[in-house]
Amino acid sequence: MSLVEVGRFARNEAYIVVGRLESEGIMALALDGNASIADGSQFFIPVRVMVDDDDVDAARAILAESA
Repeated sequence: MSLVEVGRFARNEAYIVVGRLESEGIMALALDGNASIADGSQFFIPVRVMVDDDDVDAARAILAESA
């Protein structure tokens, strides 16, 4: 299993994207969601949404239709 980034999003939006992908049966992870939480800049750092490389095409298609 190799993870591939399908996008970078604002913190809250990233978790919505993860939920959308998981509702379609695609396991997704949000990385960097808690980066720099100590200094209060966590909302300025984009959160990466990652999926398995086997699911990347399907995930991008889902995100494209949601846009």
